[in-house]
Amino acid sequence: MAKYLRSRLIAPALGLAAAGPLVAAFALSSSPAQAQMAVFDPRNYSQNLLTAARTLQQINNQIQSLQNEATMLLNQAKNLARVDFPELQALNADIQQIDRLMAQAQGIGFQVSGLDQQFRQLFPHDYGQALSTDQQVIAARRRLDAAMNAYRQTMTLQAQVAENVQADAGLLNRLVARSQGAEGALQATQTSNQLLALAAKQQFQIQDLMAAQYRAQATEAARRAQAEIDGRLATKRFLGTGSTYTPR
Repeated sequence: MAKYLRSRLIAPALGLAAAGPLVAAFALSSSPAQAQMAVFDPRNYSQNLLTAARTLQQINNQIQSLQNEATMLLNQAKNLARVDFPELQALNADIQQIDRLMAQAQGIGFQVSGLDQQFRQLFPHDYGQALSTDQQVIAARRRLDAAMNAYRQTMTLQAQVAENVQADAGLLNRLVARSQGAEGALQATQTSNQLLALAAKQQFQIQDLMAAQYRAQATEAARRAQAEIDGRLATKRFLGTGSTYTPR
């Protein structure tokens, strides 16, 4: 009986002794968990949100700045883009054709050197002596040929200019289309220069045409004046001194 009571008392004691460390361990493990609990600070939270918003705005500003720089580079590339002018060779060829027609002038040319000699050969300054009939016919024929050649050259030049004007109409439309489709400053400037080149070519043609026309008119006027002078000299030669014949 005593042994039975001893066992009954020892068992609970051993249970308490075994449970003691577990209780202590639980108490030790639960106390740090309570010390690590986060405390919410509204003021700190709002400050962090404001800082994040400002940082995001700075990033957006940097992105916008990079986009603006990219746009600026693209615009600079457009401003440096060139436009071709393949019609320039055709314009030069037309001007050279007009020059060749001007150089084909017969009788009295368009060169200053030798102009006086050519003019004196056709229109002599010695009006005091009447030429013979054969000389008058030869000189008059030369002057008539010079006048006819001048008019022929003028008409040839007019025909060439008319053909060039028809070709320039299509060229003008193409240049205007390029000017309207210019993307940058360089292309706009180049197309403007191309339009000016076309206008300069047409001005050159007009000047050459006017020179040929005035030359033909001047040659004809000089021919008529020379014919009048020759007629007066021939009449004077025919009449002689003008004294009447008196028979003896």
